[in-house]
Amino acid sequence: MDLFTVEFFTALATIVVIDLVLAGDNAIVIALAARNLPKQQQKQAVIWGTVGAIVIRIAATLLFVKLLNVPWLHLIGGLLLLWIAFKLLVEEKDHGDIKAGNTLGQSIRTIIIADAAMGIDNVIAVAGAAHGDMLLVVLGLLISIPVVVWGSTLFIKLINRFKWIIYIGAAVLAFTAAKMLTHEKAYESFFLDNKLIYWIFVAVVTGLTVLAGYLVNRSKERATQQSAGSH
Repeated sequence: MDLFTVEFFTALATIVVIDLVLAGDNAIVIALAARNLPKQQQKQAVIWGTVGAIVIRIAATLLFVKLLNVPWLHLIGGLLLLWIAFKLLVEEKDHGDIKAGNTLGQSIRTIIIADAAMGIDNVIAVAGAAHGDMLLVVLGLLISIPVVVWGSTLFIKLINRFKWIIYIGAAVLAFTAAKMLTHEKAYESFFLDNKLIYWIFVAVVTGLTVLAGYLVNRSKERATQQSAGSH
């Protein structure tokens, strides 16, 4: 991908949005893991835990970008990313299993391990959005570091206040997943030769994913209201 083109900046913006949407959990993990430490050590745990987590995430994403050349991995990754987009909308987060560290080393280790376990969705999404461009992967993640460390808590508050933000994030993930699906080598030429079908496919997949999440959330809300009304 050529530098400083519309395509380059669109892909970079997509990666940053993905990192923002999926970074909320990281902020929670960091806070929980460091909560038992003295104030000064909390800052050190946040900085070094995040640095370690980002290094592992960049390495994992670059590896996944390389693996995307393996047959059918675009298809598998795209389907998995669609599921991640859907779960982002409907899943209620529970982080009760994140144990607080009693020492700086324990807290840093907890942050890195928890982030690595939770970062699989981010790795797949960023690799899909980058379309094999290593510079995009590294740039996108580096731009996101200060957001993860200092801005995620604010972003969580925004998501809780403005629910529609999460739908935009899920739409970006679903859009990235749909494009991943069309880049599978076995049938990529079909979509390249039929741009109208390509964009219809991407729009339908994105729309259906967000609609499915919305309908499930509406169903949950009705069930909660009925349950509250019966008591």
